[in-house]
Amino acid sequence: MSEQTEKLAKLREQARQIRRHIVSMLGEAGSGHPGGSLSAADIVTALYFDVMRINPQNPDWPERDRFVLSKGHAAPLLYAALAERGYFPVENLRTLRRLGSPLQGHPDMRKVPGVEMSTGSLGQGLSAANGMAIAGKLDGKDYRVFVLLGDGEIEEGQVWEAAMAAAHYKLDNVTAFLDYNGLQIDGPIDVVMSAEPLADKWRAFGWDVQEIDGHDMEQILSAIARARETQGKPGIIIARTVKGKGVSFMENEVSWHGSAPKPEQVEKALADL
Repeated sequence: MSEQTEKLAKLREQARQIRRHIVSMLGEAGSGHPGGSLSAADIVTALYFDVMRINPQNPDWPERDRFVLSKGHAAPLLYAALAERGYFPVENLRTLRRLGSPLQGHPDMRKVPGVEMSTGSLGQGLSAANGMAIAGKLDGKDYRVFVLLGDGEIEEGQVWEAAMAAAHYKLDNVTAFLDYNGLQIDGPIDVVMSAEPLADKWRAFGWDVQEIDGHDMEQILSAIARARETQGKPGIIIARTVKGKGVSFMENEVSWHGSAPKPEQVEKALADL
């Protein structure tokens, strides 16, 4: 087995483990958002376990890369990645959404180590990422800022204001991922508010655009590598994904946008994974 093949296999298994955590913690909490957490698990796994320069023992290390979860309702995904990466004990995941737990329904940067931005009001993450990227350039730092957007979220006008600003300021240290699973809380995005032609829109706003299979680990890593090499403009990776990926009865079902599995469903989901 080649080194690359072994690395990809480890990342895929790590993504499966993160999906297991998502299902278990949502089942324990009895509430939360499984669909969009599961769809973006491969992307976040690639970032936290291969790509980003981070130090879990020193979460505020000035040289670290930053990750902004703009679609903040996918907090279970971020918590699972942070726990697996060593920012806090994995057993703490069981406290999701409990009174007094730092693991709230949306991430809180004041309470959870490794969370760079308190998000949940959709549309604001890219603006925050731009600020971090501008600060990095002003400070002469070479860190990168990654941001994860939801496809329903880009119906928010502030996203496009931020997209325009990132291109204007030539923020080539910003890489955005769009979790394009095609479903939002009210139904298919093409029915609620179509974003197409999506790639053309981002190009028109001055971004370097890539389109990939968001569950293909090799494509994810290759796209990030290209984004790192692109100079003078920000990059967006439009990742085609499946809502509820990995759990047979959740895949492509809009009802699992914000519904937690019951105990018997947790058992079936874990068996799928």
